Amino acid sequence: MVTIKDIAQAAGVSFSTVSKALRDSPLVTPETKRRIIAIAREMGYQPNIAARRLVSKRSGAVGVVWPSIERTALSTLITRVGDRLERRGTAMLLSIGGMDAAFATFRKFQVDAILVFGGMEGGASHIPDSAGIPVLSYGAAGYAPLPTVDVNRGAAIRLAVRHLASLGHRRIAYIGRPERYDPLQAVKIEAFLDETGALGIAAHDAPVADVQGMEVHDGYAAARALFAGGPGESGASRRRPTAVVCGSYDLARGVLRAAAEAGLDVPRALSVASYDNIPQMAELDVPVTAVGADIDAMAELVADSLLRLVEQPDAVGTVTLEPSLVVRVSTAPPPAEI
Repeated sequence: MVTIKDIAQAAGVSFSTVSKALRDSPLVTPETKRRIIAIAREMGYQPNIAARRLVSKRSGAVGVVWPSIERTALSTLITRVGDRLERRGTAMLLSIGGMDAAFATFRKFQVDAILVFGGMEGGASHIPDSAGIPVLSYGAAGYAPLPTVDVNRGAAIRLAVRHLASLGHRRIAYIGRPERYDPLQAVKIEAFLDETGALGIAAHDAPVADVQGMEVHDGYAAARALFAGGPGESGASRRRPTAVVCGSYDLARGVLRAAAEAGLDVPRALSVASYDNIPQMAELDVPVTAVGADIDAMAELVADSLLRLVEQPDAVGTVTLEPSLVVRVSTAPPPAEI
């Protein structure tokens, strides 16, 4: 097993310099930090959590309650948060179990901080005993008394609706109302209905499609039903929308598949915009117009907040990132006739 002493010998520096560099101490110059970290990675160094705790009273690790192994956007965020923590000498422990089981594991390992997600079962509104370990929430939407990193989801959906309306769309659907109430999704839906109403779009031309979950197959099933038409709430035949706003990247993938099967060309026959500002949006068969906070800025803020929470728990409050609109080829003016 590679130790800090091995790295110090290879780098030609003292044991304490290596220790400081791996903890991202300002007492070590950036050039020296980069060299030491590069050597540590090359040698395959893995920090010994138990030994580190004996010396510093800290484990050098944070715990993450994994919300879903299937949600692409969350997987992307967690991966990037982990990369940033690793560069700053902090390990990340993931727990796929429920909230209670995860907290029990993290108490056992005595992690320095815990990251939870507001949209999971129980969410940030149900926090087990952390035994004094500080807890950070991602996406609490203002309903949990925790230090929080959040995104202005409502503003993001408003951006998408205004973009589509500016192209001339007057029949815009939203796909993404899950069966189980999720406050993070409810914020998006409320913003969609409010913005379409403010733009003078009739309620029957701004339907909200229900989904069983937020995965690809859920978006596919909801879109198929939407494209098939059928009676609206008033009993009258509902016209097919010319544009769709999706509640997540995975739902957007399902919508694109359903559109292709229905013979709807995107964007000539149907415009698609989606929440989740992640690079994968540009890699779809039809690159999708996206709204949301930049994933790298989000990851940097989450990692920084976790580390600050370890040092000064009372100094970390709620920070909300504002969204941006990234226009791609999936949105265009509506067809002249349908």
